[in-house]
Amino acid sequence: MPGLVHVVDDDASFRTAIERRLKLAGYDVATYASSQDLLDRLPRGELPSCILLDVQMPGLTGPDLQTRLHELGSTVPIVFLTGHADTATTVRTIKAGAEDFLTKPVSSAQLIEAIERALSQQQIAREQRSRLDSRRALVALLTPRERQVFDLIVRGKINKQIAYELGTTERTVKAHRHQVMEKMQVSSLAELVSTAQLLGMLDPESGSHG
Repeated sequence: MPGLVHVVDDDASFRTAIERRLKLAGYDVATYASSQDLLDRLPRGELPSCILLDVQMPGLTGPDLQTRLHELGSTVPIVFLTGHADTATTVRTIKAGAEDFLTKPVSSAQLIEAIERALSQQQIAREQRSRLDSRRALVALLTPRERQVFDLIVRGKINKQIAYELGTTERTVKAHRHQVMEKMQVSSLAELVSTAQLLGMLDPESGSHG
């Protein structure tokens, strides 16, 4: 999987060596001498990419940069690579969403495996966001009444109950239900409920309306 690796490390000789290794493996590489250097040239994340990040650096540390990038809404995955590993930092960075935490020196095979995993996760996340956006666009096509029917269907209400709650007839509810299924591009109640869960309309624990 081709991709761009952003290497953030204050050790110039390490940056040179790791850039060479990654380019030999087929990656494009951008290097940064500090966290601020990367922030000044913030990766947009439109291309397959990841950040290979040191922990201890002058100014903003690696974990501090991770926090800052999260605040800025960056979706570029991070792999930490450091000579100063400790349990607390490892736990903190992984909990904050880092894809991996490697200790120098690292073999090329281990490094490439971590980068490939990060790029794969980025692609999965991108596809999930695209799917979510497309579902939201479909919901926007529903009329206010169809949206009410949608909400009640996925809460487990049958047509008779929906008709009573909305003060209309079962026949009208059936017509709205058909329109909801058609506009949401689903063919079953299960698909409709899954869509509602994806959109955060249902509590995954209780199945109730959120």
